[in-house]
Amino acid sequence: MAKCYSDWPPIPPFHPSRRTTPPQSHTPLWAIRRQLASFVLHCSRSSCASPLLEPKNLPADEFPAVPAAAPVSSPMPDAAPNLGISNKFIRGLCGDPQTEQLAFECYRRALLQQPGFLPEKKTANALTLHLLRAKQWSSLELLVEDFRLYGVLPEKRTCARLVAGCIRARRFGLADAVLGVLESKKGAAAVMAFAAAMQAYNKLHMYRSTVLLCGQARLAGLPLGADAYRAVMAACAALGETDMVASLFELYRSHEWYPAADADGAVEAYAIVCDALGKAAGRALDALRCLREMEADGLSPNAAIYSSVIGALADAREKAAAEDLYHEAWDSEMLGDPDMFLKMTVMHVEAGAVEETIEVAKDMRQIGLRVTDCILSTIVNGFVKRRGLKPAIRAYDRLVFIGCEPGQVTYASVINVYCRLGRSDRAEAVFSEMIGRGFDKCVVAYGNMISMYGKIRRASEAMKLLAMMKQKGCEPNVLVYNSLLDMHGRLGNAKQAEKIWKEMKRRKVWPDRISYTAIILANNRGGEFERCMELYQEFRETGRKVDKVMAGLMVGVFSKCSRFNELIDLLKEMNGTKLDRRLYTTVLRSLRDAGLEVHVKWLQSNFTFMEEKT
Repeated sequence: MAKCYSDWPPIPPFHPSRRTTPPQSHTPLWAIRRQLASFVLHCSRSSCASPLLEPKNLPADEFPAVPAAAPVSSPMPDAAPNLGISNKFIRGLCGDPQTEQLAFECYRRALLQQPGFLPEKKTANALTLHLLRAKQWSSLELLVEDFRLYGVLPEKRTCARLVAGCIRARRFGLADAVLGVLESKKGAAAVMAFAAAMQAYNKLHMYRSTVLLCGQARLAGLPLGADAYRAVMAACAALGETDMVASLFELYRSHEWYPAADADGAVEAYAIVCDALGKAAGRALDALRCLREMEADGLSPNAAIYSSVIGALADAREKAAAEDLYHEAWDSEMLGDPDMFLKMTVMHVEAGAVEETIEVAKDMRQIGLRVTDCILSTIVNGFVKRRGLKPAIRAYDRLVFIGCEPGQVTYASVINVYCRLGRSDRAEAVFSEMIGRGFDKCVVAYGNMISMYGKIRRASEAMKLLAMMKQKGCEPNVLVYNSLLDMHGRLGNAKQAEKIWKEMKRRKVWPDRISYTAIILANNRGGEFERCMELYQEFRETGRKVDKVMAGLMVGVFSKCSRFNELIDLLKEMNGTKLDRRLYTTVLRSLRDAGLEVHVKWLQSNFTFMEEKT
């Protein structure tokens, strides 16, 4: 049923009354715009023919006939054509948060139902910004199509924002449509939009898309701006295409705006090139030459460039060049990257100059950087490798003295050193300090302590530590279980070893060769020879090879059980292996006691033994 005009919302006055009224009676401007926009949209949607009721539609018996009179003009004309939706009116709707939701619909109604309406640049700009903020992607698709049809575009910065926003929202098809319209128009808007698209793809790590977009721009004859050059260089660097980075950088330097008009951008471009050359194999010195070219161009390297080149030289073990550049950056107060300090530390350790690692840690403390746990553990382990256990402890004490705070990895390394030195008291003190600082889930530290307790035959402390470990929520690994099995094996406690073995299987910690060797040793010393052979058979079914330690155990087991066939098979498998004197003597005696003289001669002709080092 058609609506009557009396049902339409009233048209607000374009000029409020000039009579003096209280301020609170004024209708807000946004309310006027909202009412007017609602009226326009209502009119454009309504389909009633006439505001007057036709006589034929009235009941004849209720209303008497009225004599014909002069024709009465329609009180309300067709709304949309006569109201005149203008570009200014649409921009006004966009400029007010209370009415901006009606702007695009008014725009579309005017475009479809108002002859002669053409969108202006400012209108396109306002609508684009509004729809982009509201993330109305379907409406933006219609608007982009209007850009193509009517040849009108928003401002160049708005075009760049539109493309970047579409890519961030993963609306890649819409972004391509915008770039297609801009590509056909060319100009500054297209150049800026392509650069924004490349930067947006880089933020999503879609580096191939950036490179493809660069090729599309060059095929279209669009000049690449400084931002576009840097974006595509960064993409090629991320893809490992170092030669492409270098060639693009030469093109970048050939432009007239380099470097005076884009000094900050030039520094960023040099940072990209130096980093790419530094990461390429064998091109660390090229990165250093690039830094010197930068200085020749009148540009000062920043901290990021210094860190990148120093790290590259350190990785390449160019010790002299790395140290010279390190001191140069130190004098310029351009050092501050912990990763670079770590690379310098590793370089000094590999070069054998571990004393210089202490100086690196001092430099970090002097500029207010925290010496990371990774650097501290590298220094301690470097001293262990190059100087020995006691110098490593002295280095650790010096690091603590200058204010370095050890972390979980460093604590575990120091505990291991004390365990190897047999200083159980110091190992326990460091372990207690580590637990007190909240590092109570370090499997390596627990494993070192349990192994130490096992070697000094303190089984009760080892089992207490295992219980504490599980209470803290730290799951024992195969190394921890191996230490426990080895401890019980040395003590000849087969029952406790079997309990550990069953717990290990229950927790689905799969045993390795050391695990099998330890459990076989425990059962061998406990006199459980049948169990030893069961475990040995289980080990062989895993497909692993027998080493000399397990072979020595099983030779003793087979000899005691008079299983000479298995003994000979095991020896044949070990043919050519040098046995230690004790194992060789044990096998030889077992064969002679069994009267197997043929096998005794075979053993003497195929096996030799090594003298134990004293």
